[in-house]
Amino acid sequence: MNLYDFTVKDMNGEDVDLSAYKGKVVLVVNTATECGFTPQYSDLQAIYDELKEQDFEILDFPCNQFANQAKGTNDEIHTFCTGRFGITFPQFGKIDVNGENAIPLFKWLTENTKFEGFSGPGKLVLTPIVKKMDSDYKNNGNIKWNFTKFLIGKDGNIVKRFEPTTDCKEVKEAVEQLLV
Repeated sequence: MNLYDFTVKDMNGEDVDLSAYKGKVVLVVNTATECGFTPQYSDLQAIYDELKEQDFEILDFPCNQFANQAKGTNDEIHTFCTGRFGITFPQFGKIDVNGENAIPLFKWLTENTKFEGFSGPGKLVLTPIVKKMDSDYKNNGNIKWNFTKFLIGKDGNIVKRFEPTTDCKEVKEAVEQLLV
């Protein structure tokens, strides 16, 4: 399996076949509008603006599973993101990324990647919160928080997972390496 084997719902509930992104480098992100990491939308949009003409896409999947930080409807979330951060990359309908209601795309992403730890200053804040939610968090591939990112190569396969505390400069460098 790879990215191209999945179909997801857009903001209007319409099916989107991810094979439409064949041959592109893709960053899949679960997001939230009321999270401490929400300002990463600015960084993601800057990366997108710079690299979208080089066969790069960001696929944004709002998720309300972490501290109820994406409460709005699909339209409300989209209006917030475009109005406040000017996002222009594709945004899909709100989903679950963990548990029995997780969409197949995220089941595939989490079953085929490992949590490698948090980094940077956010580590000190996020680790105790996540540990309280999942005492075995270090040993499973579940999404730990909003703004976890998965880098997909032009062949549709997972290249790397980035936790929300990873600096977006590191994410951009990894994307650029795949675009060469």
